[in-house]
Amino acid sequence: MDLGTSPDVFLGVDGGGTKTEFVLIDADGQLRGRHQTATSYYLQIGFDGLRKVLGEGIAAVTAAAELSPSAIRHCFFGLPAYGEDSLVQDRIDALPEAVLQHRRYKCGNDMVCGWAGSLACQDGINIVAGTGSIGYGERQGASARCGGWGELFGDEGSAYWIAVQGLNAFSRMSDGRLPAGPLHQIFKTHFDVPADLDVCGRVMSDGAPSRDKIAALSRLVSAAADAGDAAAREIFDHAADELAAIIDAIRIRLHFADDETVRLSYSGGVFRSGETVLAPLRRHLAEHSSQFVLTAPLLSPGIGAALYAAHISGHPLAPQAVAKLPRLDD
Repeated sequence: MDLGTSPDVFLGVDGGGTKTEFVLIDADGQLRGRHQTATSYYLQIGFDGLRKVLGEGIAAVTAAAELSPSAIRHCFFGLPAYGEDSLVQDRIDALPEAVLQHRRYKCGNDMVCGWAGSLACQDGINIVAGTGSIGYGERQGASARCGGWGELFGDEGSAYWIAVQGLNAFSRMSDGRLPAGPLHQIFKTHFDVPADLDVCGRVMSDGAPSRDKIAALSRLVSAAADAGDAAAREIFDHAADELAAIIDAIRIRLHFADDETVRLSYSGGVFRSGETVLAPLRRHLAEHSSQFVLTAPLLSPGIGAALYAAHISGHPLAPQAVAKLPRLDD
């Protein structure tokens, strides 16, 4: 298969702190291949680890589609922490070339994947709350980001942040500094420990825990909130408040008029909690502006990355082709 005898094919790579997805689509809006593998967070796995993840992922998705990397018209690599250290950016930019054997690609931050997927590359803002948190938006050719500083600086509203707040609430419940609610037993049951302090051993086993291991504990906080735990619900309310602040900062940076509609969507594992986070998010958004229109994401970040690859190649998919792409609710 080559570009001369088949539809243009585009590769999107949606990296993250927990997983990385490789997606191939063609100009007709057909999904040609999909592959998921481990994190591509280079600060966690190093450059050799990133090179391995990208190489193996590209090999797997192209093999499944029965084409060679040289047949790909254009690629977009959305990678966590990209653009946050100018000293290493050139090194990251060079990594895909060795695998693809061409330079028809662009690297960027994974926040772009969430925006491109949720809004199908249309003007508006996307808020990502996955392992980390970050917001990104575009309006009339201008772009802006906010957040994404990492767990040491903040990552407010992210799964990691929610999990840390949950662990803190567990410790205070154990000490009697906070009334014990469902969260306390949910954590003990999850770790299957006889004593509260054993939770420390489970969390800190084998040295400092990874970001994704901690972030996964946010699901316990969500379960506690669903069970009526007041502390867990307060954590999600605080998370929504922080995410709303990120969103509004982008609205201001993109110079949306006070009476201009702002399309807004979302992506990331935190939003699997549904109304537990969406209800307080709507309330806090209204405190900033009445013009936000919050809608469910149209496409996954992985599909969005591939759609964005076509977008930046100068050969964007036609609306009828975009309509054929797999929806999140399919």
